[in-house]
Amino acid sequence: MALIPATILTGFLGSGKTTLLKRVLTETHGHKIAVIENEFGQENIDNDILVNDTEEQIFQMNNGCVCCTIREDLRNTLSLLAAKKRKGLMDFERVIIETTGLADPGPVAQTFFIDEEVAESYLLDAILTLVDAKHAMRQLDERQEARRQVGFADQLFISKADLVTPAELEALQHRLKHMNSRAPQQVVHFGEAPLKDVLDLRGFNLNATLDIDPQFLTEDEHEHEHAHHGHEHEHGDEHEHDHAHEHDEGQHPHHHHHDDDVKSFVYKAERPFDPVKLEDFLGAIVNIYGPRMLRYKGVLDMKGTSHKVIFQGVHQLMGSDLGPQWKSGEPRVSKMVFIGIDLPRDILVQGLEQCLV
Repeated sequence: MALIPATILTGFLGSGKTTLLKRVLTETHGHKIAVIENEFGQENIDNDILVNDTEEQIFQMNNGCVCCTIREDLRNTLSLLAAKKRKGLMDFERVIIETTGLADPGPVAQTFFIDEEVAESYLLDAILTLVDAKHAMRQLDERQEARRQVGFADQLFISKADLVTPAELEALQHRLKHMNSRAPQQVVHFGEAPLKDVLDLRGFNLNATLDIDPQFLTEDEHEHEHAHHGHEHEHGDEHEHDHAHEHDEGQHPHHHHHDDDVKSFVYKAERPFDPVKLEDFLGAIVNIYGPRMLRYKGVLDMKGTSHKVIFQGVHQLMGSDLGPQWKSGEPRVSKMVFIGIDLPRDILVQGLEQCLV
């Protein structure tokens, strides 16, 4: 049986998760989806469309979807759903798991990698984080869980953008980009996002592209590098952008820099890595900083192979794979992105430099 794709839906309270899920469970969209509701949520779907006092924890909705509340742990719920599907008792093509408004999506994601039974039936597709434009700035200031959810995301959906000014929206997007440079951002209205944009995002695929907004690579080197150390001067061309950007900043006073504990940074190298040194170094880093490392990914040039090497991880779990061959004439540049809580950028950069051939 083909693996069942699973999407983790997370987001701040009031960001529209319930609106989106209700839509999935009631709209005639032609997808057969099992929605797993974490029933400790303060804004429970149950109140509106489900009967709450029944013992049965799995409901078939009239549009072919299935709604399931988690009474035990996620593992058991996923196993139960997969078993029912195998026996033909239930028909669904994919799963959406809603985490509670303040949950850390990390352990939920790890379930798909660690648990053999789950890994045999399911494939984790992506973590989606819904951000409420109206309250996000305050929530990000006050709650680390909110910042972690942004760091984990493969895709950020910004809801309620019509309730803020364009300048406020731009400031929020700028801030989110610093926290997570990997995740594309999309402004959505009350769960009207086309479902194809919500599903099948393949955020956990080990693919050979590392999608980082190219703007991100140029726009912030200046302020960071001067704050930390003058290390990236060899990127001469990027420096010129920075000066242009600096004058630009003058016209956008609302871009004051939030120094969030969740940050992303990108590392690039033009010399190949020594595989043994790199493996030792990454192993040590993950050992020490794993709990603070939310998501990380790289497409690397390794000595001794003509293929790209792709790696990615969540917390302490790291996986790697050989990707396609480097094309002739393609510059063999390694790129990595790390997203985490107060990660020691200097130590990482220094350690990675020492792993180069």
